[in-house]
Amino acid sequence: MSDEMGSNSPSGAGLIEFKECLRKLNNGHKTAALAHVRRALSSEPRNPFYLSYEGMLSAVAEKRYAEGENSCREALEIKCNHAQLYLNLAELFHQEGRDRDAMATLRKGYISAGRDLRLRRALEKMGERRPPILPMLGRNHSLNRILGRLRHQIIGACRRK
Repeated sequence: MSDEMGSNSPSGAGLIEFKECLRKLNNGHKTAALAHVRRALSSEPRNPFYLSYEGMLSAVAEKRYAEGENSCREALEIKCNHAQLYLNLAELFHQEGRDRDAMATLRKGYISAGRDLRLRRALEKMGERRPPILPMLGRNHSLNRILGRLRHQIIGACRRK
């Protein structure tokens, strides 16, 4: 992860705390992860990754959505081309029940961060749908369903090549 951070790469105690935050988060311990990222943030208050994770975790663990959103947005102002920062803000929106905002954030990140695979998967997981092939018939019309499945198979085959 520190290689991905480039010039914002943390060091010292902040990095140790951040790694512990990620470990706790991967194990499902969000409150403990939040404590570690806050300690990391105190050592490097302008690190966009620390800000973003602190924002997302404060929203998820403590239901402090407005403060969390502000931290995530501040992180994106510092570094607007990293997929993880968009994923964290989208997760915050999703947890708050703002799925449209989450989708918009993921779409913006997909463009800004260079079509990152993690963002694409998150978009697919959230259920972004393509428009119906024949919009005048409606999404549930049998022709749209058949043509939609065919389109899905063709796109899948093209991606595998």
